[in-house]
Amino acid sequence: MMLVTFSLAAALSSISICPVHAESGLAAFYGGGRTASGEVTSPNGLTAAHRILPFGTKVLVTNVRNGKTVVVRITDRGPYGRGRIIDVSRAAARGLDMIDSGTAMVSVVCQ
Repeated sequence: MMLVTFSLAAALSSISICPVHAESGLAAFYGGGRTASGEVTSPNGLTAAHRILPFGTKVLVTNVRNGKTVVVRITDRGPYGRGRIIDVSRAAARGLDMIDSGTAMVSVVCQ
């Protein structure tokens, strides 16, 4: 019984830490600056903006067209552009090979 209780508690805590397990949609990139978390980011950091994931959450972002991936940390709120699910830093966009296009279809999975 104790093992079942512990397993349930572990499962529920992982849900509260990462309420969105996986999603797919459009991503864009931004240059950096002061974020909603109060952190100052640079274009060289691997960070991202997401509407609901808690600050500090690490997510694996995969460009579905070319399979390239990066792990970013959520430090900001957004994106505010219509139809986008995440905005990534310029460094993350380079890693995903989406600089030229400006946007990419991605999948986002909590780590």
